[in-house]
Amino acid sequence: MTGVDSAGRDEELAADVLAERYEVAAETVELVPMGTDTINRRILLADGRRLFVKEYASIADLDAARSAWDMSEYCRAAQLPVPRVWPDRDGNLVTLAEGSAWAVADEAPGRVAAGAMTVARAEHIGMVLGRMHRVLAAYPLPKRVQPSRWRTGSVEDALRKCDTVLDTARRQEHDHPALLSAQIGQRRADLSTHVSRLRDGLPTELIEQALHADFTRPNVLVLTDVVTGVIDFRSARSLPAWELGRAAFDPRTVAISDRWRECVQAMVAAYRSENPSLPLADVLACARISLLYMLFSFYGATTYEYELPAEAEEDLKRHWQERQTSIRHLLDSLDDIEDALKTSTNRRGGR
Repeated sequence: MTGVDSAGRDEELAADVLAERYEVAAETVELVPMGTDTINRRILLADGRRLFVKEYASIADLDAARSAWDMSEYCRAAQLPVPRVWPDRDGNLVTLAEGSAWAVADEAPGRVAAGAMTVARAEHIGMVLGRMHRVLAAYPLPKRVQPSRWRTGSVEDALRKCDTVLDTARRQEHDHPALLSAQIGQRRADLSTHVSRLRDGLPTELIEQALHADFTRPNVLVLTDVVTGVIDFRSARSLPAWELGRAAFDPRTVAISDRWRECVQAMVAAYRSENPSLPLADVLACARISLLYMLFSFYGATTYEYELPAEAEEDLKRHWQERQTSIRHLLDSLDDIEDALKTSTNRRGGR
């Protein structure tokens, strides 16, 4: 089948699903080259509305997908900036058609920010995330549990992962083997030197609840400095402090912006104002949790195994480099950051 025939068949397939299961007519269908377990499409309807359509791989966990879309709708009902999920003609948020599972949502306004956060954007993201966590505190705990190697995984296992990464890189003929080898060597040293003291500084008890679980830059759409859409819920049970840390210490911002510390303080302060019931100790733990999480993550060190489109693969490689830089910045200034967060939250009357 030629590329033209394949594209035409793809358009016809998506149009048939929308007509059969959602009773709407597609005007145009555009493939979106992103995602590893879904085929994504932008759809323009004949009446001018725009949709985002996901077709799930045959190996996808459909119960998890249904949970994620249900959480998305729960947050939208609470007036958070989340695009509406379309139920099919039988009321299902995930529909079965043409041998696959599908989900349809309004296309959210805005775009994924390519650069570092501004302080104003960090503040608005903090407000949205704080409000979302406050809303989700009442949501039933999902079955999916977010892995927490950063908290409970052994350093020895992480050091073995270093060996696995280098073996994979050699097999894949990595573009820059010497650089990666040096980076992995530094990771070994950081894991051996810092993990124990970082963990010792965490609260004994940390709050667990339902979370988006992938509230990161690619899933937060913005217009200028305003969050206009939160997408791709993962729906898992985990720690609000972990998700706050991932957002506040966005590697792109930490790696390239001279104002990343201001962004952290602005986001955490705004988060605190919207979610004051989260214990202050959890809020203050977000910095070292973020650092531990990055130390135990090797995502992006090698890329060929994900079979991503060229643009997405380059973005993943950049993400790895930015994480490496972020780890160094955080290790160099963790005490100062935690002192600044403590001062600013105390000034605002935290408990």
